Amino acid sequence: MKLQQLRYIWEVAQHGLNVSLTAESLFTAQPGISKQIRLLEDELGVEIFARQGKQLADVTPIGKVILERAGEVLRQVDSIKLVADEYRDERTGLLSIATTHTQARYALPPVVRKFRSAYPEVALQMHQGSPAQLVELAEAGEVDFVIATEGLELFKNLIMLPCYRWYRDIIVPEGHRLAQIGAERELTLADVAAEPLVTYVFGFTGRSVLDRAFQAEGFKPNVAFTATDTDVIKTYVRLGFGAGIIASMAFDPAVDRGLVTVDASHLFAPSVTHIGFRRGTFLRRFMHEFIEWFAPHLDPRTVAEAVARPTGAARAKLFAEMELPVR
Repeated sequence: MKLQQLRYIWEVAQHGLNVSLTAESLFTAQPGISKQIRLLEDELGVEIFARQGKQLADVTPIGKVILERAGEVLRQVDSIKLVADEYRDERTGLLSIATTHTQARYALPPVVRKFRSAYPEVALQMHQGSPAQLVELAEAGEVDFVIATEGLELFKNLIMLPCYRWYRDIIVPEGHRLAQIGAERELTLADVAAEPLVTYVFGFTGRSVLDRAFQAEGFKPNVAFTATDTDVIKTYVRLGFGAGIIASMAFDPAVDRGLVTVDASHLFAPSVTHIGFRRGTFLRRFMHEFIEWFAPHLDPRTVAEAVARPTGAARAKLFAEMELPVR
């Protein structure tokens, strides 16, 4: 069994079983890839891929297991390369992050600015997507870190560490009924449920917390418009589609002129944003510093202790009594 063969089967699976496309991406010849796959299957005595004629049609049940193990091996190989890179030059490299729009737009800019100043020769890549897309990127080894709030059950194969707690505001045009009520007393869920709402798509940025709050009080919210992008939500609030519900950190009075916010922290439970990475990831110095700048309580010693915990539940106990920052 050769490392090259494991790379070939992994890449073929990532390219939708298209051997020609895989060959192009690896700058090699298609017959060579096909031959090496056959040699590996002969050595193992099983078929990794089901075939229709000469075409790969599907991954066999045993093939799925082999591909999962191959991915683990290849990630460990990449880790060895990172160890060498760190020894050779700790100030160069690549840091790739997958997150949602709200994190990329509102939470990460100060950290990225600080990181860029400290590590100008480390290339930064930012990928945005849904929780399911973030998991896919992480498990395929295409990103180093995932930063997410929703869908944490999808990240069970990653080490997820709590970073900060955040609350919500109602955002409306100046003079809106909810703004007037908010100036006189605390809003109630009944006040909010009486309005058409503009908020996040389910699965993004703590949306499930909103739905649970309304259900607990017996209200069915009138969600008139949803989006994954907070700036889009603000646009449609301005157009009169309804009252927006957004992360408090996503409002800037200097930028969001014509809009006002009303505190909703007492209406909806706070959400916690996490940063995660694959088990076995070698965290270079600049990766540790990025984590700590984003979440100061996650110093290298705490991260190492969390990594040593065998399960998510065990890691949760580590942070159970820790006071998280609030944004």
